[in-house]
Amino acid sequence: MPWVWVSLGSNLDRDASLRGAVRRLRAVAGDPVLSSVYESAAVGAAGPPFYNLVAGFETDLGVAAINAWLRAIETAFGRERGADKNAPRTLDLDLLTYGERVGVIDGYALPRADILQYAFVLAPLAEVAPHERHPFDGRTYAELWAVFPQAEQPLERVAFSFD
Repeated sequence: MPWVWVSLGSNLDRDASLRGAVRRLRAVAGDPVLSSVYESAAVGAAGPPFYNLVAGFETDLGVAAINAWLRAIETAFGRERGADKNAPRTLDLDLLTYGERVGVIDGYALPRADILQYAFVLAPLAEVAPHERHPFDGRTYAELWAVFPQAEQPLERVAFSFD
């Protein structure tokens, strides 16, 4: 079974939304690996700050099924999709990697470009998978985080409990 990494973010009802999303992940994925939770400013639009983390788990679901499941979780927690893709949201769940698979799979590009673009994705991924290598770039996530322009996208680790 492939190991997958998923990013989780919320800037509306952050605590309850992330706790609920992790409960849903645990119901299907067992005991996922969870990074710390990080707070960051909204990127690309004005809005409240986000809480973000990364979760990893093994699954026998395919890419399309995972994405459908993630969209269902978002909807269950009140995610509204409109014209503004950067609008505040209760949940934003994105499949980052699917094992070592690369390319467009079930209409979805993997690995997700966000890994190399956003501190709120790369920092938690580097925390929980420091020695894994980016499928295209070849460097480890720790190496990528070490050279990321961190001052441009500041993060703060926050105390957070999922229990």
